[in-house]
Amino acid sequence: MTAVVLPPLDCREQALSRGERLANATMVVLLHAMLGYAMLYVSVKNDLIQLPPSISVRLLPMIEEKPEPARPLLPPPKPQVRKQPVAQPQPVLAVASPTATSSFAVAPQPPAPPPQPVVAPPAPAPVAVVAARFDADYLHNPKPVYPALSRRMNEEGKVLLKVRVSAQGTALDVAISKSSGFPRLDAAAVDAVTRWRFVPARRGDEAVDSSVIVPITFAFE
Repeated sequence: MTAVVLPPLDCREQALSRGERLANATMVVLLHAMLGYAMLYVSVKNDLIQLPPSISVRLLPMIEEKPEPARPLLPPPKPQVRKQPVAQPQPVLAVASPTATSSFAVAPQPPAPPPQPVVAPPAPAPVAVVAARFDADYLHNPKPVYPALSRRMNEEGKVLLKVRVSAQGTALDVAISKSSGFPRLDAAAVDAVTRWRFVPARRGDEAVDSSVIVPITFAFE
């Protein structure tokens, strides 16, 4: 490899002509100026506001404005006054003095009719009760047995028995209402009537319990 030997600096400066040095200096200044302009352009470009390409302006003829007619002033609203309710005059009862004379006469009013008595509706008529019977032929009630001792001792008498008869016609209770005077005759009458059948008492169409008096006579034939 061959080495290139440059001449000394003083020799080279002497070799350059004065015109070349001036051209070089001018080129350097221009390069610096262009570089500075480029930097300034780039920094300012973003801040520039683009204006519209053209703005058209048209003059319109002046229109004379007519003054509006003056509006009449409205009167201020009247305050509303609430009407107080008018109190109706109360009738005044004038009492005539004893000495004053009346200008009209009042006809005498007829006396008020007496209150009519309230008539209660009539109560329904009670249904009659048909008493129980013991003397019907179809009952076939046997006669009391005359006690033999009473026959020998000639005991006679009449016994009244009070019998409570059921709605089915049986004797519920037999009591001596009046004695014959002989206990044997009374006992024979009670013993016979206790087994009797009866026609029950009736209230309308309904059979009801009732009481009946049964006379039993003991006498010699």
